[in-house]
Amino acid sequence: MVLQYRKKGERWKKYPGKEKIAGDVKDYNFRLLNEVQTKILVEEGPYDKVMKRFRQIEFFKHH
Repeated sequence: MVLQYRKKGERWKKYPGKEKIAGDVKDYNFRLLNEVQTKILVEEGPYDKVMKRFRQIEFFKHH
């Protein structure tokens, strides 16, 4: 899965990690796509919401 982020009005970028983005994660919107980036798994939203769904998907993928 691919996690992307952006500020309002900017293009989507691949998320490099909290330490490497300028500013706070609360200033950005996030979304989650499948590996080939053809399907949006989680619509645009705050970091916590997207990561919660990411963990749910990973949990059910391995059980």
